[in-house]
Amino acid sequence: MNITPLVWIITIAITIAFFVFEFFVHVRKPHAPTIGESARWSAFYIGLALLFGVGIGMVSGWTYGGEYFAGYLTEKALSIDNLFVFLIVMTSFAVPKIYQQKVLMIGIVIALALRGVFIAVGATLISNFSWIFYLFGALLLFLAYRQAFAHGESNPADGRFMRFVRRHLPVSDEYNGDRLTVRIDGRRFVTPMLLVIVAIGFVDLIFAVDSIPAIYGLTEEAYIVFTANAFALMGLRQLYFLIGGLLERLVYLAQGLAVILAFIGVKLVLHAMHVNELPFINGGEPMLWAPEIPIWFSLAFIGVTVAVATVASLIKTRNGPAEVRPADAAAGVPKSID
Repeated sequence: MNITPLVWIITIAITIAFFVFEFFVHVRKPHAPTIGESARWSAFYIGLALLFGVGIGMVSGWTYGGEYFAGYLTEKALSIDNLFVFLIVMTSFAVPKIYQQKVLMIGIVIALALRGVFIAVGATLISNFSWIFYLFGALLLFLAYRQAFAHGESNPADGRFMRFVRRHLPVSDEYNGDRLTVRIDGRRFVTPMLLVIVAIGFVDLIFAVDSIPAIYGLTEEAYIVFTANAFALMGLRQLYFLIGGLLERLVYLAQGLAVILAFIGVKLVLHAMHVNELPFINGGEPMLWAPEIPIWFSLAFIGVTVAVATVASLIKTRNGPAEVRPADAAAGVPKSID
């Protein structure tokens, strides 16, 4: 793809404009969104993302269009997994529902900013070091194992990281509206709202570690990586309120994501073998016999895996949500919080 600096500037400006619009229209005045409001805006952002993918296919070719759709679907699934952890954090901190929108909005902006940094670093590494695909592949295989078999037992409100924050910041006992700080008896305190935002930001950082290598396993185009991430995060706030009750029923989502991460990890390792330059592997020569998995197969595999995990979860919990704590359901909850 030939993406000019002007296109990058316009894309980033429009992305920022969307989030500014979200803040002033929906988040600035604290309220709990209705199901109807959440459904309308979720449909709008998903429709916008699909139209953008069609535009990429028509303008740059359907190979890039397929890469975008595969990346968007993967990032959307990983973002829904994020919602599990957001739910754990806000439950642990007992965030009043009318203020949850603000926490989610700030968390999503932090997530996009962090992923932007990771995208730039990843693009630089890929363009200069072909062996990075080995590292990304191994990382995704490890994360797939953790996603499938690890169980988050920690309480984000009382883990080591948050205890460290509490030791270094004076924290008030109660929320003071949606304010981040409050003055009590002449002394400035931070409110639990600030701690929630710190926890959400830390979670975002951990999740970016598997998100960015995963999508770079589907495309090497930084523009596709950025836009797929941006569209996956847009509307995530509304989706949280729309499927909040459904989250506990997606008991096999973690396993489905583990399969997707493992698949992309294998794809990255095969690609690294195909372009190998490491002198201690095959004498520094590419292994041209290593198959390159086509993007249409990746897109189909990811779509089928997400569908199977969702349907299997709903069948498993058709009589009501399973007796599973959110922390157990979200196997990918980062243990670093504790």
